[in-house]
Amino acid sequence: MIHITPVTDQTRLKEFVRVPIDVYRSDPAWVPPLFVERLHSFSSKNPFFEHARWQCWVAYRGNVAVGRISAQIDELHLARYDSQTGFFGSLEAEDSSEVFQALFETAEAWLRSQGMTTVQGPFNLSINQECGLLIEGYDNPPMVMMGHARPYYPEHVEANGYHKVQDMLAYRLGIDFQFPSGVTRFLRKAKGSVKIRPLRRKQLQEELAIIKDIYEEAWAENWGYVPFTDAEFSELGQQMKFLVEDDFVQIAEIDGVPCAMLVAFPNLHEVIHDLHGRLWPLGWLKILWRLKIVYPKTGRVALMGVRRRFQSSPMGAVMAYGMIEAVRNAGLRKNIQEIELSWILEDNVRMRHILESLGAEPYKTYRLYEKSLD
Repeated sequence: MIHITPVTDQTRLKEFVRVPIDVYRSDPAWVPPLFVERLHSFSSKNPFFEHARWQCWVAYRGNVAVGRISAQIDELHLARYDSQTGFFGSLEAEDSSEVFQALFETAEAWLRSQGMTTVQGPFNLSINQECGLLIEGYDNPPMVMMGHARPYYPEHVEANGYHKVQDMLAYRLGIDFQFPSGVTRFLRKAKGSVKIRPLRRKQLQEELAIIKDIYEEAWAENWGYVPFTDAEFSELGQQMKFLVEDDFVQIAEIDGVPCAMLVAFPNLHEVIHDLHGRLWPLGWLKILWRLKIVYPKTGRVALMGVRRRFQSSPMGAVMAYGMIEAVRNAGLRKNIQEIELSWILEDNVRMRHILESLGAEPYKTYRLYEKSLD
């Protein structure tokens, strides 16, 4: 018999956060997240909750936690789109149709009670955080800030009436890639008009404002786009401050005006994979030592954007290739061997063409689902 319990206190929240331990116990590709980071993301300190309301639940068989789910409503999404759409997320469960059905029925009932007529997901917790259900690429560990799943998840989600609304791709690219000869010549000619520069750490707040401004213009027409709030982007900036080398952030300027940006992260999952979610007693020391001495062999390009007026132009391609080249050189200095570029909307033909021209291949697919609540 399955019963669903809402998370209403810190004890239940800790149980909610720990559900994936048993779900992924036999999965060698899974990387346990740091529990302290997960607890923070579901706390009032997360700036997402300044504009969202939510509830989460744990499914039990007897006294054993066998699944979890969240439901959330983003006021910024409601204000931007003419749709009473809520979201589900944080979905983890054992391979049981009974558990999945009970979780979805509970989350959907809460969303209906809040006036929602459509549900999309998974979002953990928003489109600007982890999102999408992994449907291809289970054998590869997830990169930093990317999710994982068991192969049986899609079947159970679809059995509960959900259908595909959008696919997103993760590309991987060996660091020793070569530019097509035509691109190399074009980059050489454009160096007089395009300047590619790294992050200026001493002006971090000004640089974050530039990156945010370019991102908002570049992504504004993309499916499901919701802007970061200043507080959300400031939190992302804190992660950049402590984890990212200056030359892992590149800004392209034309005549001194910032027109494109790229942000890459070292793959922190390499650093924490054997900590089992714990920082104590030696987790902090291992993280610091591995980031300073060993350094991850993989990284992820998490943000990339070109101002709209350049997106269909040769100059836009020049800036994209130039920033990728600069980050590649930074990765070579750190002995990084492979980078992931994610996520890329399946219909983003221009960016996919650029990546594939460098030899990048899509190796993971994440799917977003939708269901009517009427």
